[in-house]
Amino acid sequence: MKVAVIQFPGSNCDQDAVWALQQVGLKAELVWHTATKLEGFQAALLPGGFSYGDYLRAGALAKFSPVMQEVRRMAERGNPVVGICNGFQVLTEAGLLPGALLANTNLHFTCKEVFLRVERTDLPFTAGYKPGQVLKIPIAHGEGRYYADSETLERLEQNNQVVFRYAPDPSPNPSVGEGFNPNGSLNHIAGIANEAGNVLGMMPHPERAVESALGSADGLPFFTSLKQALEVVA
Repeated sequence: MKVAVIQFPGSNCDQDAVWALQQVGLKAELVWHTATKLEGFQAALLPGGFSYGDYLRAGALAKFSPVMQEVRRMAERGNPVVGICNGFQVLTEAGLLPGALLANTNLHFTCKEVFLRVERTDLPFTAGYKPGQVLKIPIAHGEGRYYADSETLERLEQNNQVVFRYAPDPSPNPSVGEGFNPNGSLNHIAGIANEAGNVLGMMPHPERAVESALGSADGLPFFTSLKQALEVVA
């Protein structure tokens, strides 16, 4: 089972993603954005970074990369496709996920640990979590504010497409108070899936939370879940 980690000009979390996938026993290979085929891969991951320098908008140019046609075909076939941070932005720009990621309300690049509540555990990426479980995962973005019109938001909620939400610190002595939403995302949305449930985008970085030495291992079940899902269909 192999996962293609798509490498755009400006990607900077690609090696982190490869390492996290390999930690759970998955084969992962970097695939340059000019690739026109993804044969032999069972899943694709679009990593964080600043593809094409975030010119025009974050992800706006990356959606035209040749490899995105293959990513689209993988998604249409039902293969798992993950976009993390900039990868989430690319997926929305490409129309593979609804909505958009706008500038943080504080107008600053924000890099810190946040808390997420798991809203769905029936997806290839979340089966290793418990419903309502709160995770500690880092973020690093300047344009992470999820936005969609009211009709799209209502549809996302009705279809249970919200996978992760920003949440308060659950500890007895919380370090994060009422400002737990780090970017102003509507409905506190941190990650969503398509209707079929095989395409997921999220702003937080689970690949940077796969061992306690990094501050949290809460991202590890994300990758073990993906491995188990791929083993089922292999």
